[in-house]
Amino acid sequence: MTSQEKPPVDPEQIEREQKQRKRDDRRRWLLRGLVVVVAIAAIAWALYYFVVARWYESTDDAYVNGNIVQITPQLPGTVVSIGADDNDYVREGQPLVKLDTSTARVALDAAEANLAATVRKVRGLYSGVGSSRAEVAVREAAVAQARADFQRRQGLAKTGAISAEELSHARDALTAAESALAGVQQQLDTSNALVENTQIASHPDVKAAAAQVRSTYLDLQRDTLVAPVSGHVAKRSVQVGQRVQPGTPLMAVVPLSQVWVDANFKETQLQYMRIGQPVTLDSDLYGGDVEYHGRVEGLGVGTGSAFSLLPAQNATGNWIKIVQRLPVRISLDAAELEKHPLRIGLSMNVEVNLHDRSGPTLSENASDNPVLSTDVYDRGNRDADALIARIIAENSGPDGNAAQSNAK
Repeated sequence: MTSQEKPPVDPEQIEREQKQRKRDDRRRWLLRGLVVVVAIAAIAWALYYFVVARWYESTDDAYVNGNIVQITPQLPGTVVSIGADDNDYVREGQPLVKLDTSTARVALDAAEANLAATVRKVRGLYSGVGSSRAEVAVREAAVAQARADFQRRQGLAKTGAISAEELSHARDALTAAESALAGVQQQLDTSNALVENTQIASHPDVKAAAAQVRSTYLDLQRDTLVAPVSGHVAKRSVQVGQRVQPGTPLMAVVPLSQVWVDANFKETQLQYMRIGQPVTLDSDLYGGDVEYHGRVEGLGVGTGSAFSLLPAQNATGNWIKIVQRLPVRISLDAAELEKHPLRIGLSMNVEVNLHDRSGPTLSENASDNPVLSTDVYDRGNRDADALIARIIAENSGPDGNAAQSNAK
């Protein structure tokens, strides 16, 4: 073979080189496509973030919370009846637990009798004032008569018509009459001091006896434990025949129509979160098909770890920074709650709309209305007042008002 002759061509080698070039071309196109896809995804994510995502903060560390109203006795007693069980719905004022009322009933009867006796005794005080005034009038007339007799005899004595002894007797009679008047006047002052500026119902003795009636009546009413609010019963632990002491939890009433959500957001999510911002929620119970709407009611004033029983001590050499979470309270729409009730402790998914940033981060106004209130215990006071008024009226007698008028 001469030097100008070409080496023989290997068809297989050429085929391999062509395949390799195709693979390299395909790889380059794939890499270019991947770069384009990544670039498009980055652009899309950036657009999504600046247009949508940065205006929302979400978390699944959120749970339903609410008021858990504990039912506890105010007096010791033995349980004789239980009016509701776990999961039952009860209305405000409905009896839940009844205690034995024998001791309270005896104490109330004694207090009623004492009030009646006290009213009658005070009636006697008012009558005594009238009698003392009549006695004073009699004594004043006697003094006037004795003074007139003495003055007349004093003139006769100067002319010698009567003896000095008779004049001395007239002087003694005047002195005795004046002393008797001073005694009954002092007795009138004493009687006046006991009833002055009072009526039977407002007399201190009557008010003290009435307070005893009110106390024993309320004790009798408190032997029946009623529901302070409407809601569902939970955590019933009381049993019939059980001897309970004041403050012992017997059951709880949960008003599920007034629940809220506590969402624990990371501290890095709270920069633009404000009170009043709208919130969209869904629960694991109903899934994403059921959507709730609410608003931010308040941002917590401290993290959970700050209020724990044993707060973390970070002044150590092996400290590691941990992103903290702050509880955010979210109120819920009442109509949606009624349609799809929630339970205490359920998990929720929360998304806060941050578009409106005009609200405060902390509450600035003091609330004028109570968060939760009940008037079921006021009924016992009103009934006690009616009982006291009836006992006083029954024992004041038909001349009660006349006696008070005479004492004034």
